[in-house]
Amino acid sequence: MEQTLVSLADAGRTAGHGEQILQLVTFRLDVEEYAVDILSVQEINVMQDITRMPNCPDYMEGIVNLRGKVIPVVNLRKKFGMKVRSDEGMGKIMITDIHGMIIGLVVDSVNEVLRIPAHIVEPPPALSMNTDTKYIKGIAKMQDRLIILIQLEKLFDLAELSSINSTAATQA
Repeated sequence: MEQTLVSLADAGRTAGHGEQILQLVTFRLDVEEYAVDILSVQEINVMQDITRMPNCPDYMEGIVNLRGKVIPVVNLRKKFGMKVRSDEGMGKIMITDIHGMIIGLVVDSVNEVLRIPAHIVEPPPALSMNTDTKYIKGIAKMQDRLIILIQLEKLFDLAELSSINSTAATQA
């Protein structure tokens, strides 16, 4: 999968007629399908033992040692306010770069690398004012499915990133 991500990321981001093409990595949380920009994803790993950290935000699972680097790990189900799975150990960890910080994101499964024309993405629908959905970039309308596009740069505010970073740094 890692080779596929690299080769597609280098393949260019426009179609033959100058139309912008989005290159995405799709993943599942429960029955919903989400996607992030391929350039934000460094690699996909099977679930591994996560070291729990005290006094962390509830959505932060802890830290992992990935080839000698301490990486903070966030559970996207918890971040999105979803019910936690009973078989959490069956998920995947997407290693991502968010504002220059390497963060692992726990997802249920990683589906595919997808190239879609930008014109099929619609803005997210207006939702309740109480729902914090600034990280939803849009909805890709595919022929047989809808994919929620996540903008990782808006998933965490700067205070959250600082907290996540300091928690991981204390263990490095």
